[in-house]
Amino acid sequence: MIEPLEELLAALSRLPGIGRRSAERIAFFLLAKPEEGKRLAAALAGLDRITRCPQCGNFATDGPCAICRDPKREGTTICVVARPWEIPHLEKTGEYRGRYHVLGGLVSPGQGIGPEDLAVESLVERVKQEAIREVILALEPKLEGDLTAMYLLRALKPLGVAVSQLAHGIPVGRDLESADELTLGRALKGRTPL
Repeated sequence: MIEPLEELLAALSRLPGIGRRSAERIAFFLLAKPEEGKRLAAALAGLDRITRCPQCGNFATDGPCAICRDPKREGTTICVVARPWEIPHLEKTGEYRGRYHVLGGLVSPGQGIGPEDLAVESLVERVKQEAIREVILALEPKLEGDLTAMYLLRALKPLGVAVSQLAHGIPVGRDLESADELTLGRALKGRTPL
């Protein structure tokens, strides 16, 4: 195979969710439509302008991110997420108008990731300096998320801040028999009065 094409296939195959066959389809599409390849190359080159917000850890292009700069955001609540790409999902709900804090991952002893590897200290400092009243933990409902939540709870409770987490339960449109016992148990514990 032609060397530049093989390099492209190898690069595409390293992306999450893209195997060799998908990489081939993308590469051949780009070869057939060179203008799309140029657009993609320009978009990829633009990634150099993206940095991390010095305040919350979200993606930004210059200094604080748009959410941290927005004076209309509620300033006494912080929603903690593991990674920046989780923020747009929460924003799409339209239900949250506070600020965010990105940890940079989850505690995972099996992968050698401890609390010291995450942005926990900066979260504690923000809670102290910004007069935060509530911290919402929006972490994945799995072992690593639970370990991270337990650690954060221990670090934040002495500061007198309310700590809550997203409710876990049955996804809308799913039936009970397709839910596992852990999900059903959490749904029962997190039930809300009507």
